[in-house]
Amino acid sequence: MGKVIYWMNTSMDGYLEDPDGRMDFMDPAEDFQQAANDHVRQISAFLFGRRLYEAMEKPWTQDLGKEGAPAVQREFARLYKETPRYVFSDTIQTVPEGLTIVRRKDAVSVVTRLKQEIDGTLQLGGPELAASLVDLIDEFWVYALPVIIGGGKPYLPVREALRLRLVEHRSFASGIMFRRYVRP
Repeated sequence: MGKVIYWMNTSMDGYLEDPDGRMDFMDPAEDFQQAANDHVRQISAFLFGRRLYEAMEKPWTQDLGKEGAPAVQREFARLYKETPRYVFSDTIQTVPEGLTIVRRKDAVSVVTRLKQEIDGTLQLGGPELAASLVDLIDEFWVYALPVIIGGGKPYLPVREALRLRLVEHRSFASGIMFRRYVRP
């Protein structure tokens, strides 16, 4: 049976975007990028909300996989392109080959089916999608960058408290902190 992890990078104060919807504070260091590559090697499929898909797809399938990009980024781009990707959206009509569109009304049933069919890790990304699938999430991963932005889009917009247990934490020379939580 598969495992769903919700993984997002945040500011130290827990935001994915600043109040203006920008993510320009996310300038991940090479030590983080190598850790991300190590994690992605273990992922069986990416499950993205529309906005995260749009933020990830072009850079990692076109720009950062090119010869001039740093080797660690080219490696991530290669791993990204080799991994099946699902985008959960009611507005996107077409996607490139290798991607699957899932309509929001089908999200719970599709993720439940994927958990049963795939013996591996399903990496979920996008706060609204994660909030709608919170009961299917097995682990919560946070890479917190050493910056405080004071507001914006939170890591996970849930309506009630969700108790978790810390099972792993690491700090990187760049100041980035990784935390992995599971349900108690």
